[in-house]
Amino acid sequence: MSQYTVDVMIPTYKPGQEFAELLPRLLKQTYPIRSIRVVNTGKKFWNPAWEQLSDKIMVEHIQPSEFDHGGTRRAMAESSDADLLLFMTQDAMPYDNECVEHLVEKFSLPHVKAAYARQLPRDDCRTLERFTRGFNYPDESDIKDAGDLPKLGVKTFFCSNVCAMYDRRTYEELGGFVESTLFNEDMIYAGHLVQAGYAIAYAADAKVVHSHNYGCLAQLHRNFDLGVSQAQHPEIFDAYPSESEGIRMVKKSAFYVCEIHKPWLLVTLFFQSGFKYVGYFLGKRYKSLPDSVIRWCTSNKTWWEYHGKIRKKRNRR
Repeated sequence: MSQYTVDVMIPTYKPGQEFAELLPRLLKQTYPIRSIRVVNTGKKFWNPAWEQLSDKIMVEHIQPSEFDHGGTRRAMAESSDADLLLFMTQDAMPYDNECVEHLVEKFSLPHVKAAYARQLPRDDCRTLERFTRGFNYPDESDIKDAGDLPKLGVKTFFCSNVCAMYDRRTYEELGGFVESTLFNEDMIYAGHLVQAGYAIAYAADAKVVHSHNYGCLAQLHRNFDLGVSQAQHPEIFDAYPSESEGIRMVKKSAFYVCEIHKPWLLVTLFFQSGFKYVGYFLGKRYKSLPDSVIRWCTSNKTWWEYHGKIRKKRNRR
């Protein structure tokens, strides 16, 4: 394996015990990490003792109004000259010491310019979410490129910055993450990557523990943000809408809960799926919604404060 340099990029907000465990696990990886770069939102939430763990850890503090899903990660990428950039979230826990190594291995294939890890459920993960983890992150690795679009559709662009690695030179060549986005910066970039003729590797042997037990309203907010991000980038998503993939997951989930003899979970599935769809439906049509509805639907109030001001200026013209 070529000896690539690897920098890890982690945006944080109110990091706690999970992040305190994440840092030592990264420092113990079998593949050497050159630096761990953290952009932390809100200095008062940061524990300075974390910086004493290693001189590889570098932190920059920003205000909540400065954070953007795409823009913050874009700035982090611009601060690095490493061969490979590994983006993670503060709650993604490497399953073992070989996670980084397995991601790096994928770049031995010349057309692979991005790779993302498998996400395993936490111990407290509920049944339906546990199934969703397996649906989105199966136990077999895969390489996806433009030739898979007729079969996989939008899932060809699937890539998650919970734990994803990118070739920096190609990243810069394609313009990197979008400057400003409410959500979904990873799939937007992955879409451009595939359209440019490159491939994305799913590394099932690179594993992180990561899951959430979201309620119905949280699902609505997240899927609203997803819908907005797709509406803002029709060049990627118009030809490959997400609805068919969502329906497929609901059907598979329904079959699964019946198979494990827990049919009462069909009620939970019905409500969760309904809230997800309503959020996504509204998000795709956010431009025609009243300001008050958008503000309630989004999970990112800071984004809406910025976007709402711009929209009001346009309406006054």
